[in-house]
Amino acid sequence: MKKTLFLLIIIFLASYCGAKNFMVQSFDGQIISYNVFGKGDVALVFVHGWAGDSRYWKNQIPAFVSKYRVVAIDSAGQGHSEQTRDVYTLEAFGKDVKAVVDDINATKVILIGHSMGDGVIAEAAKLMPEKVIGLIGVDTINNLEQSMPKEEFEKLISGMEKEFKAEVRNFIEPMLGKNMKPELRKWIVDDICCQNPQVGISAVKEYITRYDNLGMANTYKQVRVPVRCINSDLYPTSPEVNRKYITSFDVVIMPGCGHFPMMERPEEFNKHLHKYVKELISLSKTKK
Repeated sequence: MKKTLFLLIIIFLASYCGAKNFMVQSFDGQIISYNVFGKGDVALVFVHGWAGDSRYWKNQIPAFVSKYRVVAIDSAGQGHSEQTRDVYTLEAFGKDVKAVVDDINATKVILIGHSMGDGVIAEAAKLMPEKVIGLIGVDTINNLEQSMPKEEFEKLISGMEKEFKAEVRNFIEPMLGKNMKPELRKWIVDDICCQNPQVGISAVKEYITRYDNLGMANTYKQVRVPVRCINSDLYPTSPEVNRKYITSFDVVIMPGCGHFPMMERPEEFNKHLHKYVKELISLSKTKK
C-alpha cells in the first residue's frame, strides 16, 4: 500500500513538473531508467544510495524544478533499470550516470549522491571533467581515510549471504534518525530489504572495500571540482582529512538527523542544497 502511494506521488510530480521518463543503454548494454523534470542551463543529477532508487528524491524534485533541469536516475540493478549485470562496481555505476548525462545533452552538471552515491558521482565526474562543475554528497564522505574493519565487513557479508533481509534490517535500522516518523522508518527498511540480494551484496562489497588502502581517497584525488556535503551527525565528519584529497571541500551538519536527511527533514535539507547549488554555479563562473 505504501509503495503504491509513493508511486502515485511520483506520477503526480511527473505530471505537475512536466517530467518525462527515458531509457538509455549504458556501456555494457544495461538499460538505465531516468526521469527528467523541468528545464534549465544547469542539470542537477540525483544519484540514490545503496538499494535505493529515484523515489528517494521525491522531496527535492518540486523544490528545484523551477530553476534547474532535475534528473533522477535508477542505477543499474534498482528501480526500473535492468538487473542483469554480474558485478555492480562503482566504475560501472559511474558509466551509467555518464550515459544519462550524454543522453540529455547536458553541458553543465552538478552531481548529487546519497550514501554509496558518493563513490558513483566521483567516478562519473572523472569521466566528464568538461561537464561536471561540482559534487554534492548526502550523508557521506565522512572520512576518506577510514575503512570498515575486516572482521566487521566479513560478518556483514556473511550475514547477508545467509539471511539477506534480516541482516539488511539490522544494518539499516541503526542509521535511521530517532525522530523519524514511524511510517517513513518502516517504508525505508521494508523497501531496502526487498532489493535483489545478488545486486545488494555485490554493490555493498564494491563500495565498502573501495575505502580500503585509501582507495576512495585516491578516487577523489582525481576529481578536480569542488565537493560539498550535507551530512547528519550520525557519524563524525572530518573536513581536515577530506581536504587532503579533495580540491575544495565543505560540509554542513544537520544535528539529530539520520542517514536519510533528504527524506527525514526535507525542508531543512533543501535549504542547504539550494545554498550549495548556487555556490557551485558561482564558483564555476569564476573559473572561466
